[in-house]
Amino acid sequence: MKKSIENTIYDVVVIGGGHAGVEAACASARMKSKTLLITHKIEKIGEMSCNPAIGGLGKGHLVREIDALDGIMGRAIDNSGIQFRMLNLSRGPAVQGPRAQADRVLYKKSIQDIVKKQENLDILEGSVEDIILTNNKLKGVLVENIGEIRSKTLVLTTGTFLRGLIRIGKKSYEAGRVGDRPAINLAKSIERLKFSIGRLKTGTPPRIDKKSINFNDLKEQEPDSTIKPFSFINKLIHIKQISCFLTNTNISTHEIINNNIHLSPMYSGEIKSMGARYCPSIEDKVRKFSDKNSHQIFLEPEGLESEVIYPNGISTSLPEDVQEEFVHSIKGLEKANIIKPGYAIEYDYVNPQELYHSLETKKIKNLFFAGQINGTTGYEEAAAQGIMAGINAALVSKNKKAFVLDRADGYIGVLIDDLVIKGTKEPYRMFTSRSEYRLLLRADNADQRLTPLGIKIGCVGKIRKTIFEEKIEKIKSSFNLVRSKKISPNELSKKGIKINHDGKKRTAFELLSYKNISFKHINKIWPETKKIEEEISEQIIIESQYSGYLSRQREDIIDFKKEEELTIPINLDYKKVGSLSNEIIEKLTTTQPPTLGAASRISGVTPAAIIALLRFVKKQKNTKAA
Repeated sequence: MKKSIENTIYDVVVIGGGHAGVEAACASARMKSKTLLITHKIEKIGEMSCNPAIGGLGKGHLVREIDALDGIMGRAIDNSGIQFRMLNLSRGPAVQGPRAQADRVLYKKSIQDIVKKQENLDILEGSVEDIILTNNKLKGVLVENIGEIRSKTLVLTTGTFLRGLIRIGKKSYEAGRVGDRPAINLAKSIERLKFSIGRLKTGTPPRIDKKSINFNDLKEQEPDSTIKPFSFINKLIHIKQISCFLTNTNISTHEIINNNIHLSPMYSGEIKSMGARYCPSIEDKVRKFSDKNSHQIFLEPEGLESEVIYPNGISTSLPEDVQEEFVHSIKGLEKANIIKPGYAIEYDYVNPQELYHSLETKKIKNLFFAGQINGTTGYEEAAAQGIMAGINAALVSKNKKAFVLDRADGYIGVLIDDLVIKGTKEPYRMFTSRSEYRLLLRADNADQRLTPLGIKIGCVGKIRKTIFEEKIEKIKSSFNLVRSKKISPNELSKKGIKINHDGKKRTAFELLSYKNISFKHINKIWPETKKIEEEISEQIIIESQYSGYLSRQREDIIDFKKEEELTIPINLDYKKVGSLSNEIIEKLTTTQPPTLGAASRISGVTPAAIIALLRFVKKQKNTKAA
């Protein structure tokens, strides 16, 4: 195998076997590109290094979109989820997000099963020491104890491994994560290529022995009674579902943390890098929200057969003895046995403004970055970038046009646009509030939005294509059916349903917009509508109840597309535009926005500057056309 790999020129080489890496490798392989996945340890492919859960608000949308492009995360969590919940059920459909607690062992096994069965994909265990260039053009990578491996394109998905440094109190040691050595030489290689590098941090809570927890007085959080799978190709979940439990920190917990805050590397000055604002450590919570007497903790099982509990909400880098003291102050954890202490990890990342929307780097052609190297946090954000980088690496290797999703296409488009245009100085996390078009970009319709695009570029397999096409036919016929059935207010009142008696007949579709009318009423009036599946009836209800809002958002998208259609030439000399301040020239030159719309989203670029840029670009295009 070693000899054949050395003698192969791969279309795509992917470095890293985490969530971004496996999506990138499988995506490029699905597109019939000869792909190599290089990872430190094959046994760690698909490892959930932090919280054993997938999805959530915004994040669940990303997973559905990854799945719509035939990615693997949705299928893996469906094969391993031990507690499925739809978050925000009491609110509108736009902000509802699927989430599932995972069995760590089953999730990793599912990922590895998919990866190892993927055609056109080789896997190599090894450490990449350098990126090889010839005349600033990618040639391949240098792998420790193996040598040079040639490739047309390269996708880096390094996670927290670039100069990773773990800290617990005053102790620190180099590691990509616990038990794995960091990527030092590769980090130096990226630095040598003059990429803009920064440092970020993330952290984990201490893991607790389940047998040492008193669950009697804790609040139980049960799974949903009706489970909706993540993957659009699955109808049922066959994994046993179990409960999580809730507890809280208290005044005593906060006193212990405050009394020892000087021992935390974040507050002693040893850690200077930025952590995740929306997933703060317990030290941050106690200090920044000093008015609160308690913070919620979710006690989440790490598996059906596991005795390990993940206490979500108390991420920390305090010394081990302090961790033990504050954990024992928490209700239900008075006698808790800490199996593994919490820790913070610092790592290198590259300013994502160094990337095009395709995730190809601006400095080195055919080199792509995906995942935490771009400043994101979370499995879902990493996987979303991974699938896009893998698709685009495959397309570039065949000299085809890049595949780019914009903000109107999906949350993946929002994620990448935010990173590439705005950059980030703290770990970026996806939320539904980041999208301007969230009523249209729902988790339930991700396949209708993205699967046709995936089919067109060749990243969607035959099985999903068939399932999707059958579903679309059902959707079309179901919508036609409810729009064809009409009834008058008088006829409705005879059936016990009251609406405005204006003599106007209304369709079944229109009736569903009324709060007092459900699909059960429609089924009674027109029994033939009973054949409409629940998955599709939900789509019909949403379209009916939010028709006015949806129409307005569709109009907004048309306006957005007009701005996005005006492309800006690469490497435009913004000094020639005129009437732009030096600050705006610098921002535009650094970011190199591909369109007028992208330029308008750069912080500090004024409407007046956009108008000047619009006139300049149009004048240039008209001159060339003449």
